[in-house]
Amino acid sequence: MSDIQYRKYLGESDLPHVMDLVQSELSEPYVIYTFRYFLHHWPHLSFLAYSSNSGDQVPIGVIVCKQSMHKDSTNRGYIAMLSVNKNWRKRGIDDWILTFAMKEDGVDEIVLETEYDNHAALSLYESLGFIREKRLYRFYLNGKDAFRLVLAVPRSYSDDSSDTSGSSPSMSSSLSSRSQTQYRAIRVSAYSDEEDEDAVSSR
Repeated sequence: MSDIQYRKYLGESDLPHVMDLVQSELSEPYVIYTFRYFLHHWPHLSFLAYSSNSGDQVPIGVIVCKQSMHKDSTNRGYIAMLSVNKNWRKRGIDDWILTFAMKEDGVDEIVLETEYDNHAALSLYESLGFIREKRLYRFYLNGKDAFRLVLAVPRSYSDDSSDTSGSSPSMSSSLSSRSQTQYRAIRVSAYSDEEDEDAVSSR
């Protein structure tokens, strides 16, 4: 994957690109306030992927995440949106970009939802160790059900983030720069992923 570069979300200048990619590739509609909720609170948990062989600075992949305390006891990471341009799929971009997010900030578990019949997404997440926690009926606006998937993250996982062997130079530098800044889980009440009706999905 040396032809792909990754970096963190930098601010409002990235927002139009994130919105365009998510809205063009995912069927669930999101308003700008949903994007800003995640990107304002957890900018360090959002990453963009670019082709290094093209002068085009439009991202080909994006992941948007959050992190907070779940039931006052579990440091939970939540993948809200994951989208890869259809012309760049099946090249491992989604694997790499998920790895970026999963190595951040020592979470105890990672949670996401995806459509019950999205077999490609289910196969990807389950290959990374996610398990199906529950089925959420009529979860999406289009009436489809979803599976909630959970990945338990071993305490030693965050220690492995210092090993960037096999990573592209941009990945190594990104992991190094992230390790210099410490973040903590925060409690927020404006939005919740604890129950079905409030969750946002990566599809």
